[in-house]
Amino acid sequence: MYKILIIDRCCFTRLGLEKWLQQVNGDPSSFLVTHLNSLLLAKAHIESWMPHLVIADFAGFQDDIQQSHFLPALLATCEQRSRLIRFQSGPLAFKNVGREVAKKASLEDLDSHIMAVLNSGPVIHPTRSATPLLTRQEEKVLSLWMEGASNQAIASEMQITGKTVYTYKRNIRVKLNVENRFSPFIPTAECVE
Repeated sequence: MYKILIIDRCCFTRLGLEKWLQQVNGDPSSFLVTHLNSLLLAKAHIESWMPHLVIADFAGFQDDIQQSHFLPALLATCEQRSRLIRFQSGPLAFKNVGREVAKKASLEDLDSHIMAVLNSGPVIHPTRSATPLLTRQEEKVLSLWMEGASNQAIASEMQITGKTVYTYKRNIRVKLNVENRFSPFIPTAECVE
């Protein structure tokens, strides 16, 4: 079984690719797929879950200052721990990282790229299960937090207490291995070129 991580800002693209990948070979057990819309979370997910392949469209992240500064660290992590297929992302400069596929490529072309990349690596041992790094609630808190929402706004949006928001934020920091509450917003030394 191959583990595949999809990174894209568009929910419909992520869900569509996930559904297609699970049906692509007629064998639903071929791929274990998950998807994310946060570069910070994706980097941590690659480090802990170690997917065999990352499929990413970075175009939606390039104008988001809070997300874009995580891109160099994410690409470095992909190079070390996974394989990458990235959709053409316009003016972003990449140093031959991963395999580039046209955004308008057919599903048959995408399938051939995926299989070529997966077959180009070392022998992969089957995986029985995978647990997401963050819970759905933690992902929602992180998303709102990175948009600049206050604890009270997050609590109101999610219909939980402020103390629960604080607990979610603490759990997120622990799981993502960040030192303080400002870390998700400050470029780290590894992110700065």
